[in-house]
Amino acid sequence: MAMMLPLARQSLALACSRAARSSLGPRRCFASASAASNLADSIQQTIKRDASLLNPDPKSDSPSAALVNDHAPYMVATYARPPPVFVQGEGSWLWDIENRKYLDFTAGIAVTALGHCDPGFTKILADQAKTLVHASNLYYNPWTGALSKLLVEKTREAGCMHGAQAVFVCNSGSEANEAAIKFARKAGKVVDPSGAKHEFVSFNNAFHGRTMGSLSATHNPKYQKPFSPMVPGFVQGTYNDVARIPDVVTEKTCGVIVEPIQGEGGVQTATDEFLVALARRCREVGAVLIYDEIQCGMARTGTLWAHGHLPKEAHPDILTTAKALGNGFPVGAVLVSQDVSDKINVGDHGTTFGGNPLACRLAHYMVTRLSEPELQRDVLAKSRVFRGRFERLRARFPDLVGETRGRGLILGLQLTQDPAPVVQAARERGLLVITAGTNTLRFVPSLLVTEDEINQGLDILEDAIAATRA
Repeated sequence: MAMMLPLARQSLALACSRAARSSLGPRRCFASASAASNLADSIQQTIKRDASLLNPDPKSDSPSAALVNDHAPYMVATYARPPPVFVQGEGSWLWDIENRKYLDFTAGIAVTALGHCDPGFTKILADQAKTLVHASNLYYNPWTGALSKLLVEKTREAGCMHGAQAVFVCNSGSEANEAAIKFARKAGKVVDPSGAKHEFVSFNNAFHGRTMGSLSATHNPKYQKPFSPMVPGFVQGTYNDVARIPDVVTEKTCGVIVEPIQGEGGVQTATDEFLVALARRCREVGAVLIYDEIQCGMARTGTLWAHGHLPKEAHPDILTTAKALGNGFPVGAVLVSQDVSDKINVGDHGTTFGGNPLACRLAHYMVTRLSEPELQRDVLAKSRVFRGRFERLRARFPDLVGETRGRGLILGLQLTQDPAPVVQAARERGLLVITAGTNTLRFVPSLLVTEDEINQGLDILEDAIAATRA
């Protein structure tokens, strides 16, 4: 690795490597070396800064940059990524190509609920890959039905979606929401064959996906404008505004989709009053109520589904899931009531890859694990640790740190300014966090993250905030 550095920096690095084993320590070494150096001030400052950080972002002459630059011409530029290139994971930790170690509070955006490379998961993955990966939906396989049965049974056992009856298995969250939208449109045509009952309601700050249907339900110009016009018939409501529900959910409404907790929208939580009123209005006009629990479901709130605490009258007709369902392997699912299922006929919808035995066996394992009461209780205990530390941050940085939102291990910490400098400072100290909404830090770690790891990560976050305030 030293060969990748400019010669002057190699010499300093070697000197400080020796100093690290002496009484000087690396920071004093760089300070003394800089005082006697002929290097430009800017180079000295860069070296001094890198020496003070655990994981300084890879530079333009690093192996990470070389790999990225080699691949970039062949990749559509739809993402702006930070410099590290990750190659290995275990539990709550990631390692990059230069062997830097990071504590991961993102879990692949709430995906790796059991952590990276869970042993049981990887064993099943290898075993099923040697048995049968794909045969298509032209034929039965043992695992699509087994997963569907387990999802329905565990959902009912948890006191959630009491009308859950059948499942459609697909490949992703966007596909799950796309199917839910189509099922609601079909239900509307069955109820009113004239086609007048076709409108679809979603809410401000929502994020439901990037397919044209799910994107049309995501009323954000940033996502919609490049691909407009959207699918017609989509109406925007105001999240948590009970009074306006009758204005947007009308006799023309075939379906309503809502996130009990908006992840991308800033970890905003729907009030119980809002969801109860929304469900009541859907029943009045014969609209299908869809809960998008792609990010907030699967035990992330400390119950199997985020709506589990609501009365039965507020339970959905359709429930969508993905992300944690596959712990990193692509899979999504749509749970529907008997009433909705009865309105879907053979040929109304389909998928080539969805429901393949490999994805379904892995998802079956995930549902089994994430249904465990002890795991869910631990999620709530860990949430309290996070919240306690957030209060400490707010006390130390009252002009920057505001309220905490969310439940369980889907939490948002509101800041008064752009969190990008904090995210970078945390990453360069060995902690990965992401943002959401407007100036919100989002925390969606593995559900198996330990209390020690939480405290270690929030120590890093506190140092990172302090560094950006200096």
